[in-house]
Amino acid sequence: MIRIGHGYDVHKLVPGRKLILGGAEIPYAFGLLGHSDADVLTHAIMDALLGACALGDIGQHFPDTDAQWQDADSTEMLRAVIGMIKEKGYCVGNIDATVICQRPVLAPFIHNMRRNIAEACSTDIGNISVKATTEEKLGFTGAGQGIAAHAVCTVVSEFSIDMIKE
Repeated sequence: MIRIGHGYDVHKLVPGRKLILGGAEIPYAFGLLGHSDADVLTHAIMDALLGACALGDIGQHFPDTDAQWQDADSTEMLRAVIGMIKEKGYCVGNIDATVICQRPVLAPFIHNMRRNIAEACSTDIGNISVKATTEEKLGFTGAGQGIAAHAVCTVVSEFSIDMIKE
């Protein structure tokens, strides 16, 4: 059985914070505001995976009212989500994600983001796609006020994988 999930996240850019996307630190004058490290890419992926398995969303599992998640590394939270979907008998099929921001230019960091996400998801980097786009200076992302990310994923039941191998 294959299931599909979609995730979306957005955070405001502010001075005085590191910019973390896909578990990679991006040199930039601004970072994302949030309870954890505010990694919008990883958060969108987490929501996609949780949604594919009908497990709610990241706010339900990692509430911003819980001190445990203050400044948390989002790739560690992603590893926890992978544990949740595995408990339901699923694993990652593939992930396709898009980061939306005017600045900084993300192309030099895409491979590191893909590698970090693949490692956290216990899958091959070939199953992870990360793209970046601008909005041609339109909207809050185009004005440099924030960064958004969309993610779509498939999860595959471990039962299906066993049948394919046989």
